[in-house]
Amino acid sequence: MPAPRCRRCPLPASLRRPRTGDPLCRRCFVAAFEDEAHRPGQTVAVAASGGKDSTVLAHLLRRLQRRRGCGYRLALLSVDEGIAGYREAALGAVKRARGDLPLLVVSHRELFGWSVDEVAAGLGSGSRCTFCGVWRRQALERGARLLGVDWIATGEDWEGTGRGLERVRGDWEGLGGDWSGFEGTGRDWEGTGAGSRGLGGDWTRCKPLRHAYEKEIVLYAYFQGLDYVSTECVYAPHAYRGHARSLLKDLEATRASTVAALGHSGRRLAVATEVATKTLGACKRCGFAASQPLCKACVLLASLERGLPRGHGAGGRRGTSELGEAGSCCGATKCCR
Repeated sequence: MPAPRCRRCPLPASLRRPRTGDPLCRRCFVAAFEDEAHRPGQTVAVAASGGKDSTVLAHLLRRLQRRRGCGYRLALLSVDEGIAGYREAALGAVKRARGDLPLLVVSHRELFGWSVDEVAAGLGSGSRCTFCGVWRRQALERGARLLGVDWIATGEDWEGTGRGLERVRGDWEGLGGDWSGFEGTGRDWEGTGAGSRGLGGDWTRCKPLRHAYEKEIVLYAYFQGLDYVSTECVYAPHAYRGHARSLLKDLEATRASTVAALGHSGRRLAVATEVATKTLGACKRCGFAASQPLCKACVLLASLERGLPRGHGAGGRRGTSELGEAGSCCGATKCCR
């Protein structure tokens, strides 16, 4: 049976697009993927991990910048979490693919005094991902300040912005907060709201690939011959996020539009006026954004400095809501010693 014709041109189709089911040739698929990416109009640091999402994002924004005259300045920003046997390969992929883009690498060890491997040695079977994720977020903001950029672009796709984890744990603020509208170059350039203003910074996070399916990102990387690492982090099996991701994949296999529907519903969330919302301020210890007197990064750092027992801090929410009074060992109202 001959291949179906491309929906956009007379050439034979190379694939059926996962998002729409349309038959497309390689050239038309790449063009459609790039047309649907949301683009900025200022200086942008791409959070480059060496994986498929950030590699595609950096390649895509650079193509739009050079071929379509999009007026923004690009840089790459990577975080070395200190995971032996994993991060070295990923950073190698970032360096091979960077081209002429400036690259800044910041590390957990330099910024916080601990690597993820060192944290893991004291946690036993507890989750390392709480420490890694919270510190990585602040490390990106610190790097953005050093680079002098206005935006931090991350490679989250539909599966990421479908916010499965936030739904599972009832985090309505996390669900609704990713959809604030910002105007970019000729189209809506959505971000996650204002970043930290401490230490002289003011950054906004944005997700240019938020409408892309994971399968389409893999196809785009394959058609463009991009170099990235697909090895999973050695600590990923400890992450609770994996359960939410598996649930989303099961739902998507049953109904392909499930992930898109979750993303759209999150975009339409509205908070009633009588519901108390968090107000961002500056952390008393580091000056970065915090909804409590201490940010979560400093809470976790204080727990390590106190030498907490094995297994403590494995993904719990304790500390973010019990902070603030001076005089205790960590700034917590109810010290957990």
